[in-house]
Amino acid sequence: MRKVTAGLFHSIDGAVEAPDKWQFDAFDDELGASLGRTLQVVDTVILGRVGYEAWAKDFGEGSDDFFGPFINNVPKFVATRTLKGPLGWQNSTIIPGDLDAFVRDLKNKPGGEIAVMGGISVVRHLFLAGLLDELTLITHPVVAGSGYRHLFDAKDTVRLALIRSETTSKGNVVSTYGLK
Repeated sequence: MRKVTAGLFHSIDGAVEAPDKWQFDAFDDELGASLGRTLQVVDTVILGRVGYEAWAKDFGEGSDDFFGPFINNVPKFVATRTLKGPLGWQNSTIIPGDLDAFVRDLKNKPGGEIAVMGGISVVRHLFLAGLLDELTLITHPVVAGSGYRHLFDAKDTVRLALIRSETTSKGNVVSTYGLK
């Protein structure tokens, strides 16, 4: 069975939205190497609509040498209730029907890891539905302040198990969790 993973940049005060506005110079070589290792095992990406629209614009029209070649070439499935197909960004398809059923089916097909990217709501939903095997929080040493979305606003306590953790030279803490 394939593993479904997600990784989010995260501030000390819990912000996960718009990391480009608050992560500043905390991104370091160790973090880049860690993300590079992650991309080597991912062969399928699930995106939310907002992430899809932003990334199609940012990466679909040319991009950096690190992430651009990966995200442009990988098959991308988009969770949306508002977009209609076909989608313009290469290798992008709207998820037909129920997200949970689609992910369960995808997990049972041959292939590498499935990464949920560019969709805070999708990450939250799949994690709490028990369909996300690993959630990596890349906590930058910064307080983002008010005005940013946080990952969870859970009504019930959810216990997590720490799978692994590392700290980079600039103080980023990369922690990977699973459901307990």
